[in-house]
Amino acid sequence: MKKLLFLLAVLSLSAATVFAQSAEDIVRASRERIKADTVSTRSRMMITAKDGSVTERLLDQYTSKIAGLNKTVVVFQKPASVAGTRFLTISNPGKIDDRWIFLPSLGKVRRIAAGEGSGSFMGTDMSYDDVSSMDRDVSLDTYVLLRDESLDGKPCWVIEAKPKDPSYQYSRMVGWIEKSTYISLKMELYDKKGALAKVMEIQGTKDVQGKLTPVVTKMSTVQAKTSTTIYVDIIKYDDPIPASVFTEHFLLTGRP
Repeated sequence: MKKLLFLLAVLSLSAATVFAQSAEDIVRASRERIKADTVSTRSRMMITAKDGSVTERLLDQYTSKIAGLNKTVVVFQKPASVAGTRFLTISNPGKIDDRWIFLPSLGKVRRIAAGEGSGSFMGTDMSYDDVSSMDRDVSLDTYVLLRDESLDGKPCWVIEAKPKDPSYQYSRMVGWIEKSTYISLKMELYDKKGALAKVMEIQGTKDVQGKLTPVVTKMSTVQAKTSTTIYVDIIKYDDPIPASVFTEHFLLTGRP
C-alpha cells in the first residue's frame, strides 16, 4: 500500500511538472509567434476617464528584435501637451527591461528605475511594466495551465503566471491564449492583495503581410473605471530602422 501511494505521488509530481512546462511553452510560443526583425506602427491612443470624457493621442512606435534583443522606442506626436515625448525600452534577458524617457518640459533624458515600473505611462491605464509586458522575458515568471475555456467562442488555454520577483507590481497574471492562433486575447492582472486590478483585451485583429496582428487593444483599470484603447492604424514589418533610433541620443534630439 505504501509503495502504491508513493508511486501515485511520483506520478502526480511528474504530471504537474509536465503541465507547468507545457504552460511555459504555450506562453513562449505566444510571445514569439510573429517572426520579424523590425516593427513600425502609427497608433491612436484613446484615454477614457471615469466621467466618459476621451483624450486622444497620436504616437509612433519602432521595435527591433535583431539578435534576440528587443528594443522599442515610442514617440508621441499629438497633442501639443505630449508632443516630442520619447520613451525607450531595451530588453535585459533574465531581468527587468532598461527604460529611459525624454520629457520636453525637462529637456533631458531620465532613466526609469526598476521600482518605478508600476507608475502610470504618460497618464494612461498602462504602467511602464505594462508597456513592455508582451516582450517580458518568459523566465521571469512561473506558469500553471489552469483550464481550457472558450472566450467569445474561441477555444483558449487559460494560464496563470506568477512573477518570481516579489517586488513586481502584480501578484499574478491570468491569460487567455487562443489555441488556433496563439494570440493572447485577454489578460487579468492582480495586485499585491490578490484583487483584480486591470484587464487587457484584444478587440480586433487583421492580416498584415501574412501575419495575424492585434490592431485594437484595450486596457481597463477596474477600481478607477477608466480605460485606454490603442488603435493601430499603420503597421509595417521588416522595414529598415536605423540602429541609432534605439539610443539616448535619439531620445534627446529626435534625430537618428
